[in-house]
Amino acid sequence: MLEQNIIEQRDMSLEYPDNLRYVDTHEYVSLAADIAKIGVSAFAVDQLGDIVFVELPEVGDMITKGSAFGSIESVKAVEDLKAPISGKVIKRNDKAIEAPEIISTDPYTTGWLLEVQVADASELEGTFSATEYRVKVEGA
Repeated sequence: MLEQNIIEQRDMSLEYPDNLRYVDTHEYVSLAADIAKIGVSAFAVDQLGDIVFVELPEVGDMITKGSAFGSIESVKAVEDLKAPISGKVIKRNDKAIEAPEIISTDPYTTGWLLEVQVADASELEGTFSATEYRVKVEGA
């Protein structure tokens, strides 16, 4: 999703909850049974700046791991959202569509994007833990 360059000035206060898995395109996934909640990481939000628009698929649509499922627009850029896992959209966060700034203020609780009924949980193999993701994006 975002360029992979390590930036000299970082906000070291960015949070990456331990219960989530992260992908290199800066989306996260939380898996409970066969339901995955998907959103964008605090690092993505930090890099994008103020988020002004988000486009998400409809309930019932299928998303495929690694493929674009929507877009997110900020004052700086428009980026594709990439699916960290495949499945059927069972819920989308319409509040994030109506007021995309909630993604900027709270990407993990109120600013999540989709809930998906997972086709194959093994697709999460190769995702990053919070610690691994922090090292990847912050070099810490």
